[in-house]
Amino acid sequence: MANQKFFLALLSIFFSFSAISISYATRPTGNNQQRLSMMKIRIDIEGSKQPLFATLPMTPTVQDFAKQLPLTLTLKDYDSTEKIANLPTKLTTQNAPNGYAGKAGDLTYYAPWGNLAFFYKDSTVGYANGLILLGKLEAIPQEFKQKQPIKISISQMK
Repeated sequence: MANQKFFLALLSIFFSFSAISISYATRPTGNNQQRLSMMKIRIDIEGSKQPLFATLPMTPTVQDFAKQLPLTLTLKDYDSTEKIANLPTKLTTQNAPNGYAGKAGDLTYYAPWGNLAFFYKDSTVGYANGLILLGKLEAIPQEFKQKQPIKISISQMK
């Protein structure tokens, strides 16, 4: 009987700590709330009637990018993996991770060069210092997979 009471007491303590751990793990913090704030952009490809959309979490880098919108850019192929274009001015890297490994469908910013990069294939390089994930494309258009430059317009959805 004493062993059974001891076991029940231990079990009770275990479940108390489990409940505490769960509540701390799921309680929103300032950073989690920031992740919930999203921006949607529209990308129009010259010669295409089908717009492209991307969703970007509102980080300091994305907020800086939003200040430059609307934009018209000419994307050039880079390494048969991504389409890139220089931005008018460099973006902040405040609170950004040191690097990232680009994946198909990613919209990124490469801080060392100050350019925007749309990945249409996973990066062959893998992790790249200075690459910052801005957001995700809803689809990868065929135009991105072609070698020739393409002209796009980017605007923020309201």
